[in-house]
Amino acid sequence: MRVQIIGFGVIGQGLAEVLLRKREELKQRYSLEVKVVSITDISGTAYAEEGLDLEKALSVARQTRAIVNYPGAKEMTGIEAIEEIDADLVIEATPSNIKTGEPGLSHMLAGFKAGKHVVTSNKGPLALKYKELVTEAARNNVEFRFEASVGGAMPVINLARETLSGDKITAIEGILNGTTNYILSRMTREGLSFEQVLKEAQELGYAETDPTYDIEGIDTASKLVILANAIMGIDATFSDVKTRGITRITPEAIRLAKERGYVIKLIGEVRNNHLEVSPRLIPETHPLNVDGALNVAMLHCDVAGEITVVGKGAGAIETQSAILSDIIAIWKKRGAGQ
Repeated sequence: MRVQIIGFGVIGQGLAEVLLRKREELKQRYSLEVKVVSITDISGTAYAEEGLDLEKALSVARQTRAIVNYPGAKEMTGIEAIEEIDADLVIEATPSNIKTGEPGLSHMLAGFKAGKHVVTSNKGPLALKYKELVTEAARNNVEFRFEASVGGAMPVINLARETLSGDKITAIEGILNGTTNYILSRMTREGLSFEQVLKEAQELGYAETDPTYDIEGIDTASKLVILANAIMGIDATFSDVKTRGITRITPEAIRLAKERGYVIKLIGEVRNNHLEVSPRLIPETHPLNVDGALNVAMLHCDVAGEITVVGKGAGAIETQSAILSDIIAIWKKRGAGQ
């Protein structure tokens, strides 16, 4: 399978690492040989017809922060790479943009137009233009998979669509952002203020320098839209979510909740076509009370009842579990017999 990687930051480099580690296992288990024929970042595109040397690509990217320094690379954009380079599948791993969805949105649409399957970790385009994207993928008869866009290594979308395909999912609720869960967990355990824990989270790398997307609930809302659309068939966009973050939560509020046997968590919920993200009181013994940077999703099914999935919601390597599962699924469905 000939693969292009668009975006070679934390996620793209993590994928290269995992492909190197899993190369022989993929051949033995699935007769799948993944050849990364191009890698694109903001500087340009490295390309090799026979497949790039991923170890060299990682070394170049980490030492120079520009893939254009790979031998023979060109100042070619992601769109140009998708249109001009022969490949079967595009991995879209650029940063999420919840305002416009770009450049990921254009990369995905270009991939479909070129007749290429697309796997992505980029939630921005999905939260804004989900219906357009799945429609274009179907129109061009290509696969479009995005397990990595929600919950990192937590397989919630594929679980609902495949394992629970006989069930009707009536509601989804969960903790979909590890940064906010880490902050609230620390505040609960140690009685610290929001500002103090946020600063520590930034120093440890759990929170971004600008943590707005996380602490204001924007990241959770984006993921909730994807789950609502992909699992429950709701035609929702980011603007449909009633969103409130965690910036106003005080140690006093957490202490009062604790005295009554509750914890405060940032919960995203979709039920009866209503999407909401807000801090909620959760019983200490409830399955949604997970600690630290973990994510959790509870699916309410008409036959199976409540199904809860817990896992790491972020991380360069953890996210690759989802991307790799999508690549293998496409290979099994579309590539193995070709």
